[in-house]
Amino acid sequence: MRRRSKILAALAAVALPISVTGVSSGGPPPAVASVAGPASQAAAFKAASQQYGVPESVLLAVSYAETRWDDHQGAASTSGGYGPMHLTAGDPTTVTDLSGGKKLGKADSALTLYKASDLTGLDPVALRKDVTANIAGGAAVLASYQRTLGLPTGADTSAADWYGAISSYAGASDRAGASAFADDVYTILAQGAARTTNTGQQLVMPAEKVTPAKDQLARTSLPAAPATPKAATECPADLACESLPAPYQETTPGDYGNHDLANRPKTGKIDYIVIHDTEGGWQGTLNLVQDPTYVSWQYTMRSSDGHTWQHVAANDVAWHAGNWYVNMHSIGIEHEGFAAQGATWYTEALYRNSAKLVRYLAKKNNIPLDRAHILGHDQVPGTIPSTVAGMHWDPGPYWDWEHYFNLLGAPIYGFSVFPVKAGSLVTVKPDFASNVQVVTDCTGAGTTCAPQGTNFVYLRQSPDDAAPLVKDIGLRPNASASTTQVSDIGARAAAGSQYVVAERSGDWVAIWYLGAKAWFKSPRSAPDAFAKPGLVVKPKAGKTTVPVYGRAYPEEAAYPTGIPYQTVTPLQYTIGAGQAYPVSDVNIETDYYRAVTFAGAPPTDHVQVIGKDRYYQIWFGHRMAYVRAADVDLRLAY
Repeated sequence: MRRRSKILAALAAVALPISVTGVSSGGPPPAVASVAGPASQAAAFKAASQQYGVPESVLLAVSYAETRWDDHQGAASTSGGYGPMHLTAGDPTTVTDLSGGKKLGKADSALTLYKASDLTGLDPVALRKDVTANIAGGAAVLASYQRTLGLPTGADTSAADWYGAISSYAGASDRAGASAFADDVYTILAQGAARTTNTGQQLVMPAEKVTPAKDQLARTSLPAAPATPKAATECPADLACESLPAPYQETTPGDYGNHDLANRPKTGKIDYIVIHDTEGGWQGTLNLVQDPTYVSWQYTMRSSDGHTWQHVAANDVAWHAGNWYVNMHSIGIEHEGFAAQGATWYTEALYRNSAKLVRYLAKKNNIPLDRAHILGHDQVPGTIPSTVAGMHWDPGPYWDWEHYFNLLGAPIYGFSVFPVKAGSLVTVKPDFASNVQVVTDCTGAGTTCAPQGTNFVYLRQSPDDAAPLVKDIGLRPNASASTTQVSDIGARAAAGSQYVVAERSGDWVAIWYLGAKAWFKSPRSAPDAFAKPGLVVKPKAGKTTVPVYGRAYPEEAAYPTGIPYQTVTPLQYTIGAGQAYPVSDVNIETDYYRAVTFAGAPPTDHVQVIGKDRYYQIWFGHRMAYVRAADVDLRLAY
């Protein structure tokens, strides 16, 4: 039964007009400071806490770990979860419409939406679509887990005593996954959180440091995690990670796949971590990486819970970036998802576990935690002019780089040391949640994508909202303007990217971008670009143009006998006299890793060729690029 007759009465019971600024007698400080009123999300958390006996801070931290307090407009997550408390209702590919009379199958205790319905008397439709009901349902479920474990409930109980219930709420299949979720919740609790939700609700959760009672995990019915030899994976200890090796084998005489053995960093430094999305489901992706005739990457991460598989050792070279130089110097991580669907797949569990893995890998390999080294696949340059148009654009406009770098512990720069003026070096930070740009063609040609936060600002040919977008001759050789198509990165300055200001006109800022001026609006009252000192490159005196490269390959004289010279070919872009571009790395290797035959073949194979010609990595357009040190001068910009 769906209990429709009980909806109004049950909702009235949880939507109480409770003040969000008072302090309960003898309790901790208030967990929420937000907009007042019974319809506010803050009031809903407080009311649910009181009614179901869950500490408000616990309720807030669990919700933040699940969804960052967003409701996702009633849409299901990849694991069939709804609303800010992520109440689960089963496979989202079959559970499509709770309001249209479609039955979802009998209630299951593992499906928390139905458990919440049984506990609260609320209809599953309300639990899915109404934020107040959803929060009440989550509180009821947490309280039921606490009682099942024989532990006390109450809004004034200590948050430390809810570890077991929080672990149960994770919906994990074993204790390792459950404890990883609970540990995340307590980390959030210790750090505090504040943000504006997708519905405009401003929520604040003050930090509350407690020592959780982790021994409660033993009270749950969850089995221990299956033993996985840690030596088989290169993952942090608090990440659910297992080994699923990609095959290194001959496929036909003279051919092999799907990666190369190496001995990095001796055969090339690891400078980058490349963030991909799979453009497919996790099982299909795992099948592909086990195909010796296909490509490879180091890790795959599942959307629903961030579970991770490692396929290729970090010291070997996977075939993932579409640019051999970047492959030589990078680790690739595939995240289950579709770039055009964004938040549907990019779950909080995915972001948090990905950040754990990247922090671990960056520390182990001395990789800077910045947007020049933690790259989106869409930042990887084409190798030569003919490959530029075919480069990938994932993880796309809906990957929240600002949140991701907060999780990495390296927030994207968001204040100006100096005024933003001509010559300034600026970092773009558009505030993902409120930055809802018009994007098209997500579901078909000519369609407008569903509004959601985006990670970029559009760049125009003149300081006017009606001006055409800038051109990218690599993507459109016919020199037509870029478009708003979801896959078109030609006129986008993404969060964390850096540029040099060419001109300022009122609220508009022009930057040097792909060899020309590109304009975006950045009002002083609400800026999208922030200035700080840094190094830039300018063409050497007397040079009218400077070539730009997609890889930093050695000069011809560096190649030993038996290894063919890899031609150093510039891209179709150039840097003009008077222009300047930010330097993102002055210490990259000029090299080529020769590995074109199966291991054990000629002794001249599997060799790192190192050149003497120096290159700098620069921010150039949406993608990174390289310039020869001999062509440019380094200057300080501020």
